Amino acid sequence: MKLLSARYIEGGDYIILCECGELVEEDTFKDYIQTSANPSTRTIGHRKCGIIFNFIDGKSPKKYSSRKELKILAAKFAGKNELLTENTERFLLEVDRLKSCGQFSDAEILVGAYKKILEAAGSEKRPESQPERNRGLIG
Repeated sequence: MKLLSARYIEGGDYIILCECGELVEEDTFKDYIQTSANPSTRTIGHRKCGIIFNFIDGKSPKKYSSRKELKILAAKFAGKNELLTENTERFLLEVDRLKSCGQFSDAEILVGAYKKILEAAGSEKRPESQPERNRGLIG
């Protein structure tokens, strides 16, 4: 039985990166599998490739794609999360930087880059929302 990589991201969503290289969205089916917690545990599978996911045991193997495959996944991920053009550029650069480290799985790279972009976008907005005296412009 093959498993997946699932990572928690901002806003209460999970990114599910299937072993086939696709981001799993709504194209799933329901199934029951044997896990360490129960002999019949409800779960889902990816309809496109037939992989059944085991969320209970947490033995998800890590997928390591080529740089080109990861860029394609990153572009799909950016489109799914409706990133602005300038944020998409930064996101793709961050994905490339994390891939160059060579020690992260695809899901870890995508989620790490996405969180960094959210943090950068949040820090850029903060000074504009604060009054001028709080920014040290007025004494």
